Formats: sequence, C-alpha cells, structure tokens
Amino acid sequence: MPLRLRAISRDEHLAFVQSLPSASHMQVPSWGDVKSDWQAESLGWFEEDGRLVGVGLVLMRPLPKPIRRHLAYLPEGPVIDWYAPDLAERWLEPMLAYLKSRGAFSVKMGPPVVVRRWSADAVKAAIADPAARRLRGARATEHDERATAVADALRRTGWRQPDPDGEDGFAAGQPRYVFQVPFAGRTLEDIRSGLNQQWRRNIKKAGKAGVKVVQGGYDDLPAFHELYIETAGRDRFVPRPLAYFQRMWRALTSEDPDRMRLYLAHHEGDVLAAATMLTVGEHVWYSYGASTSRKREVQPSNAIQWRMMTDAHELGASVYDLRGITDTLEDSSHLLGLLRFKVGTGGQAVEYLGEWDFPLNRLLHKALALYMARR
Repeated sequence: MPLRLRAISRDEHLAFVQSLPSASHMQVPSWGDVKSDWQAESLGWFEEDGRLVGVGLVLMRPLPKPIRRHLAYLPEGPVIDWYAPDLAERWLEPMLAYLKSRGAFSVKMGPPVVVRRWSADAVKAAIADPAARRLRGARATEHDERATAVADALRRTGWRQPDPDGEDGFAAGQPRYVFQVPFAGRTLEDIRSGLNQQWRRNIKKAGKAGVKVVQGGYDDLPAFHELYIETAGRDRFVPRPLAYFQRMWRALTSEDPDRMRLYLAHHEGDVLAAATMLTVGEHVWYSYGASTSRKREVQPSNAIQWRMMTDAHELGASVYDLRGITDTLEDSSHLLGLLRFKVGTGGQAVEYLGEWDFPLNRLLHKALALYMARR
C-alpha cells in the first residue's frame, strides 16, 4: 500500500533529518531559504500509524505567466528508503501525485544512491592510461548491485535520465561524480598517512612558511568572495554574487551554528585561500573554494584542506566530501588538475545514480529540455 504524503513543518523535517546519520545539505529545510528564487516546501511520507518515515525538500520554479505550472526539483533527494522493493509504488507514486496536484509539469530528483567507487590508485591508473578517456570506462574498485535495481525500477515506471555522453561531471544540476575521503573508524593519523607524498610535503611546507588557517565568520565573506571571483576567472566558471553566500550563511547557521563554516588561509597579512565547509550529521562537505595565484609556493590550498579535514574528524564525520570531479580523463581538460588535486587525499571517486526526470506534462517538459539545451 502506498505511503501517505503531505506537506510538513520545518521542525518536523529537521527533526527527522537529525535522527539520521546523515543527509544531503540540499535536503535540510534551510536550503530552501538559500534558494530564494525557488518556492520551497517540506514533504513527509507517513505510515498508516502516523509515523514519519521519509522527508524531502522540494524546490518549485514557476514557468512564465500566463502558464500556471512549475518545475519541481528535489536536489540529492528525497530522503527515503531507496532500496525498498516497492520503491516506485509505495514511495514515488504518492510524491508524483502530490506534486501534480500542486501544478508541477515535471519532476527532477537526485537519488543519493552510490553506483560505483574507485580507489585513489584506480583513478591514478586511469589518468595514466593513454587509452582511458572517461572515468566511467575504468574498472571500479567497488560496485553496488542495489543501484542497478533502483535504476531499473525508475525506468520501468517512467523516470528518465539525461544522456550522460556530453557530461564532464559538471553538467547542469548536481554532480554525478564526487571525491570522498572515508573517515569512519580511522584516526587522524590514519587519514594523514593516506595523503600522497606531495600533499604531506605541501602541508609541511605551508606550516614552515607561516601559513595560518583560521575559522572566519559572516564579516569575512567579502574576503572569500574576492578570491572566489579571481578563481572563477582563472578556472572559467560563472561566479555567484556575494549576496548568495551571505544569504547562505544566514540561512544555514540560523538552523545550526555548525551547518556552515568559513576558513581562510593567511600569510604575512594576505588572505591567499578561503573555503566553505558544510555539515549535516556525519557527512561533511568541502563546498566552495577560492585562492589567489599569488604566493602559491607556500601551499595555502593544501593547508586549508588539512585544517578542514582535521576539524571534520573532530566533529565525528564519517566522510569528508570534496564534491564534484570531472568524468573526463583527457589531458586537454582544464578540470583534470582539480581531479589530480583531490586524488592526492587518498580517498575515493564515487559515482551516484545521477539526476532523473519524470514528465507529468510531456509537451511542457520537452519545451523546457529544448530551452535548457540551447542556453
């Protein structure tokens, strides 16, 4: 029998998330406040006895008037039992029915389901192999067969996945490929030993050079943003405005003082690097990073990452997540350097199931897809 689904309060939503080991930072109530150009709503799945068994943050964006329809988006969610044998009928059908009643013409979601993992050595071998062009084509260290069952259930019930052939890991939406350092059951010395020789050397070099990494606050966001703008120009991406990060800070820290942290690497009066860190339960993310091209020889980026990893371990993290990586292994890709940097942590490349769409109105869904393809 399908679960009952209805809108729930922020307090109900947050209490459920806090009862779990972890959930995506995009599935907590405050993330809806960050995305102020969307209308956010908390959803709850209930058993017949009234017990709350799943939650989701849905973001809704309306089409231009006079069309009274909107796109419904659950980034890296919802937070449900993805491995349930009756996933589509019991969990997803009530969600689709509810969102259709709210005027959604299309639903997009990102199941937090891991498909494959590659050890750092496996990734390095793939990068070194001249015949390897995509990470997805390299032999994985681990494969979770349950992900195949989830994907089959989604396809069978009408969910569609965008063609990944044109993706490099940073397509529209949330990254399918990420890099994570497992912390569970490991001491800080174990984690440090897992860093490659270059990382350990750079951390030591930063300390000898006098790099000081400090935890900042709201008033330090302009300094972070100045470096972020420089980084965007160097790495060829469109930067977010300062106001976005200020809203993000206010929204997330009002929900939990440790939900978002800011770190800055100082050297002789200069701020050389800065990064934001997000925490939900036992999952910690390196969210945004920024650095200047000046004084790179004192290795501020390695220093700031090690400080965040140290603090994440102290917070009881089971995983330190460095977020998106490229899927392409081509030497010509400007993103390959970022992959090499993250591989140096000794962690794992992780492939998630990716984002899926359900067209409730096929004509409007197709029109949106054409618009997105031509942007």
